[in-house]
Amino acid sequence: MKKSCFVLMAVCIGSAISALTTIKAQAEPIQLTYSNFFPAGHIQSQLVDSWCKEVETRTKGKVKIKYYPGGTLTKSEECYEGVVKGRSDLGMSVLAYTPGRFPVMGTVDLPLGYTSGKVATAVANEVYRLFKPKELSDTEVMYLHALGPNLINTRGKAVRRLEDMRGLRIRVPGISSELVIKSLGAVPIAKPMPQYYELLKSGQVNGALHPYEAAKGWKLAEVENYVTASYPIASTSTFFVVMNKDKWNSLPKDVQEIIKTINSEWIPQHGEAWDSSDREGMLFFLNHGGQITGFDSQEAARWKRAVAPIIDDYVKVLDEKGLHGRRTVDFTIAILNSMQ
Repeated sequence: MKKSCFVLMAVCIGSAISALTTIKAQAEPIQLTYSNFFPAGHIQSQLVDSWCKEVETRTKGKVKIKYYPGGTLTKSEECYEGVVKGRSDLGMSVLAYTPGRFPVMGTVDLPLGYTSGKVATAVANEVYRLFKPKELSDTEVMYLHALGPNLINTRGKAVRRLEDMRGLRIRVPGISSELVIKSLGAVPIAKPMPQYYELLKSGQVNGALHPYEAAKGWKLAEVENYVTASYPIASTSTFFVVMNKDKWNSLPKDVQEIIKTINSEWIPQHGEAWDSSDREGMLFFLNHGGQITGFDSQEAARWKRAVAPIIDDYVKVLDEKGLHGRRTVDFTIAILNSMQ
């Protein structure tokens, strides 16, 4: 009889301990990490920070996110692989920083004549929704966004005609921009944005392809003198926001649904932020003595002819990979034209 009582007591105690452990586990928040290369003060970094806080708020503290800006957890070019391997749970960086890995989404970065970040962001997400490329299947895609028109920025020499590009060493973010710069007669230097300021200041490059926002966001108005308003051939750069696949699958369904809702709200915010920061960057650049130059319709036509083969060649690149090049490129162009 005593033995039975002891057994029953042990079972009860064990059940109580198990229940307490479960309650404690449920009470403890899910801890996530988020890596991003933008410095903390940049508007895109501030949007990441607000996204993290919004997730914490709407999940009522179920999820806590430790945010690492400025490349302090993984560098810009290591960010995607860092998420895949779990070095960070979430990450945001530029698709083009890992050349060749994202061929379908690379279509968005072609020199198609973008006019705004809001439009480029919408195009990037539409291309992803339609094609759901396997190249991003090793992570859970939160959303994509894309910056405003990449324009030619230089130090010491204004670019007013196609001939002015010859021999210039121009920093580019990835393969598409690299092809653009080659077609214009310059030498592309593929380097991440965080390295560009010192490269330009030391004379290792003569300029870069980037939007107006970088004049202020990356303090480039301190070292650049000229912007060529090359809108007819303007490309964009597409950014990913992704989560580690296993981490995403481990989240409760209600948390996943909350995050999906927040993601849909943040897409247009990123696009609008790119455009507002472009306006601020342009004024910042001009106030620091910078000059903006353009060209007439005849000169614009020369530039468009120079880069046109890049688009047709990209169709072939995708076809060689079995990725329906013509359909992908034509859809990207059509959706862009419908939005501008």
